[in-house]
Amino acid sequence: MIEVRDLHKSFGSVQAVDGVSFTAADGQITGLLGPNGAGKTTTLRMLYTLMHPDRGQVLVDGVDAAREPLQVRRSLGVLPDARGLYKRLTARENIGYFAALHGLTPTQAEARIDVLVNTLDMQEFAGRRTEGFSQGQRLKTAIARALVHEPRNIVLDEPTNGLDVLATRNLRQFLRQLRGQGHCVLLSTHIMQEVAALCDRVVIIARGRVVAEGTPQQLREQAGAEQLEEAFMRLIGSDAGELV
Repeated sequence: MIEVRDLHKSFGSVQAVDGVSFTAADGQITGLLGPNGAGKTTTLRMLYTLMHPDRGQVLVDGVDAAREPLQVRRSLGVLPDARGLYKRLTARENIGYFAALHGLTPTQAEARIDVLVNTLDMQEFAGRRTEGFSQGQRLKTAIARALVHEPRNIVLDEPTNGLDVLATRNLRQFLRQLRGQGHCVLLSTHIMQEVAALCDRVVIIARGRVVAEGTPQQLREQAGAEQLEEAFMRLIGSDAGELV
């Protein structure tokens, strides 16, 4: 479980995050939505210990991210918006490198990589260098790398960017599998169909604050809208910028 409590972060005179609080539960997919400049990316970076908050707290399975960042990283699987694969390494080597960083032995890493290659249907390209990979192949490699240490909590930032319909459908099925296994999945996305299809709960951020939270149906009812996209626009307010 991921708990975000009263997070604040400013950059000079700009208050990027202004008291954000929410909970992402085990066995659920929680969506994080917001327009440009809302504070989503900054919130995520504080969550996975890339940034320190000015004030507030992040707890991952009850562990304070600021006090025990290494322990928190062990329990998090992170797919950032920049995939960051090493082009000269094969998919297997990319995954294996992260396995070593997380302290897996070569034997443990090899067994885990085999499981992920099979689960994500990577057999055809796992032994190839990642340079020249399609978006779908890059995404699968990055997901396998994020999950190699079997984290309980998974954070994905815009995971379907650039994917075709088939790859997007396969990813959605995989995320449902993770949810079914009891994982906590936190998904940042701008695609409303994705939110409606996947998310058990949704947290909407605008102007650095949480402006609404609940199930997709609850948000539609709160906004008095039939469609989730229309509910989103009403809840963030007309001055909150463009959807991302």
